[in-house]
Amino acid sequence: MEAESETVPLLERIKFLSIYSSNLDEFYRVRMPVLMAIDNFDDSTGLNNVYYKANFLINQQQQRFGHLLANQILPALQSENIHWLYNEPIPPTIADEVADVFFNQVLAYIRLFSVEKDDDGFFAENNKLYQAVMLSDGAGNERLELITVPSDVLPRLFALKEKSTKLKNEIEVADQEQKYVVFLDDIIKENLGYLFPGESVSGVYNIKITRNAELNLHDEIDEDITAALEKELKKRDLGFATRFLCQPNIPLRHLYRILYTLDLSKASVVQGGYYHNMKDLVGFPLQDAHLSYRKWPSHQSLQLKRDETLFGLILQKDLLVHVPYQSYDPVLRFFNEAANDIFVEEISVTLYRVADNSRIVNALMTAAKNGKKVSVMVELKARFDEANNIKWASRMKAAGVKLIYSNADMKVHAKVALVKRTVRDQSHYFGLLATGNLNESTARFYTDHILLTANQDMLGELQSLFGFLRKKKKKPLLEDAINFRHLLVAQFNLQEKFLNLIDREISNAGKGLPSGITIKMNNLEEKVLISKLYEASSAGVRIELIVRSVCCLIPGVPGQSEHITIKRIVGRYLEHGRIFVFENNGDKEVFMGSSDWMNRNIYSRIEVCFPIYDQLLKAELIAILDLQLRDTVQAVELNEELQNSYHKGEPLIDSQQGIYQFSGRLVKTATTSAL
Repeated sequence: MEAESETVPLLERIKFLSIYSSNLDEFYRVRMPVLMAIDNFDDSTGLNNVYYKANFLINQQQQRFGHLLANQILPALQSENIHWLYNEPIPPTIADEVADVFFNQVLAYIRLFSVEKDDDGFFAENNKLYQAVMLSDGAGNERLELITVPSDVLPRLFALKEKSTKLKNEIEVADQEQKYVVFLDDIIKENLGYLFPGESVSGVYNIKITRNAELNLHDEIDEDITAALEKELKKRDLGFATRFLCQPNIPLRHLYRILYTLDLSKASVVQGGYYHNMKDLVGFPLQDAHLSYRKWPSHQSLQLKRDETLFGLILQKDLLVHVPYQSYDPVLRFFNEAANDIFVEEISVTLYRVADNSRIVNALMTAAKNGKKVSVMVELKARFDEANNIKWASRMKAAGVKLIYSNADMKVHAKVALVKRTVRDQSHYFGLLATGNLNESTARFYTDHILLTANQDMLGELQSLFGFLRKKKKKPLLEDAINFRHLLVAQFNLQEKFLNLIDREISNAGKGLPSGITIKMNNLEEKVLISKLYEASSAGVRIELIVRSVCCLIPGVPGQSEHITIKRIVGRYLEHGRIFVFENNGDKEVFMGSSDWMNRNIYSRIEVCFPIYDQLLKAELIAILDLQLRDTVQAVELNEELQNSYHKGEPLIDSQQGIYQFSGRLVKTATTSAL
């Protein structure tokens, strides 16, 4: 829908196509294997039809994708003097440039495979691009060759220009030059004569195979878990095929030849577009400021004087950082100060997804080298980030960081850090609790909220949680009972606490007192909590939900959910923060945290949600939610038919733009107050 919107800048529309394609790839790697398994047995609930329903919807979306690209995006680019060659011949005017790219850049990475059914030397890798080339000897005999398309080491798209012979001012020539964008696939296809000299090509088809990405881990001792995970990662690309993606015009005899030869009889055959791995569109090679979003520089969220420290400010008051609207610098400074402050004794952190060149992890390693006790709960099983996390775990261990690993059945998804600082025999805890990963890269485009606090009661509970994590148990036992009065921790009290909070709203509604619930999260799936929301709606509690992704609650059903509305917001930033607001008879309670309401969050992860006590910070979060609930530009509403429809109206409110402006005013207000 965003890619179709003409209000979105052209190059950003292409990025949304890339995001859709990337998400679909992950769906086939993670969700489709489950649906395929369900389909393999007779289920009286009707779930055995879900696999086919999913395929049907995906095929519809793929057709919509192709129509949008061909009828909107390509013509719009052409009007900007950009000719994106999409399933059309290479023009003679750039043939020499295409040949230069092939021989100078591409040829070094080309691999050819002569594939036969009994050939054990070839295995089609997961999500790798191939060209299936059918060669004919002229006597009716054909053989299949596969060519690698090396998009993992080369750009998928190349920007080229016609050679101009016009004798004009250089600037005029540059303005009038026709720009071309060419697929790597087509550069290879254009030079098949070099790869197969003297042979007749009867067909060339772009193909891709998607494989199951599930990892099978068993409990390992800490010394073995890294090796076990690395072993499983090597198997990931060897998983069973869930999808065979091919282009639409492939003759049946060639299609069956490929399926038989590559042993893909059980894979879902999808005739997509002429090109696959369209997530590569994120690297579109031509950039133009007027075809992209206008830059929104992050606001500086703190104004500290030269002789002030962040820890000193946190002692005075709780702080809240809204990224990416506000700078991530306070988070980096939190770890930098902790690493070098002579009074800091201990640092404990949970890490789920780590930036490629993480300054946070570098600060933790510096702290360990400075003699501080540093403990890091690094979640090696963070899907598709396992290899990066293993790399950083190895480096941290070498630097003297004490590593903590979760067991095979439990992920630690909490986003928290704890610092112990002792001055004159008096110790203080400083905490960082967030809705998103401690990752400065994703903080540039994920909307999240980070609390910096010195609330000793809350942080004492966080210290107890880290003590539990060090024990590496599968589930909390009776002797592990922690009296969490402030924190909401999955596996301990999180679900129970949320149910109690909803029950209180039900009770207040029954008494005629102010009641209401506003929740923003990424996914809503868990049945017990959904049932409790239905119960609250039936009791007259007004419930406003902002759910970006998976949502299993159906709004607007009479007698069940007529008091529930669900909105979604997709914009230049990915909505990622989790915020929970309960009316509480006019004395609103506000929580944030790492946990969505999914089965995995509630039953098989350690999650941490936490209260916001400062009244000004509460007001900030409520104001941000109010902007999103009133969005009339980017918001869509989910109806009782589970359809998304734009929530248009007057006045025009783009909530992300509004929050950006609001965050800037917060910084100015804080600076003025300090002065």
